[in-house]
Amino acid sequence: VLMMKYQLIEILEQLRDFMEVGGPVLWIILVTAFLMWTLIIERFWFIRITYPRLVRKTVKQWNERSDTSSWCAHKIREELISRISVQLHKSLTILQTLIALCPLMGLLGTVFGMVQVFEVMAITGSSNARLMASGISMATIPTMSGMVVALSGLYFSARLKHHADFKTQIAADKLNITDLKKKVSQ
Repeated sequence: VLMMKYQLIEILEQLRDFMEVGGPVLWIILVTAFLMWTLIIERFWFIRITYPRLVRKTVKQWNERSDTSSWCAHKIREELISRISVQLHKSLTILQTLIALCPLMGLLGTVFGMVQVFEVMAITGSSNARLMASGISMATIPTMSGMVVALSGLYFSARLKHHADFKTQIAADKLNITDLKKKVSQ
């Protein structure tokens, strides 16, 4: 137990050092990554837990209808499918916006770090390599971090979009199958 506490403290110290080297923009990228991953986890939770209940409720509502073949019934079916689709695609636009912001914030970190390098060059001349290296680190670490966060988010965003489209079609098919069963039994 003591060894685990020591390892945890060491990891937190390394994280703190990394954040200090990366500059203030890295904290913004961290907050953005936290928001992005919160949305990703929430969407997977919705698909895994809430979506099946929503579909069961919608199919039950459709099955309780006496008319499933008129023009009005088909419009009601489209509206039910649309409600499911809206719920499945909820927050995906925000997620994609956060993903697009990450590389831009990384570039902001690059500019911030390069300004630090130029300040060092202006004040001390170009001979102080150690101070220039810290500015270059401050320039490259946010860029790398922004790209890593964006790439990981991009993968899961695409999967969520695919799941949302696929699950919408499954819900539509379930309403169709129910409609066909009622026509056959009549």
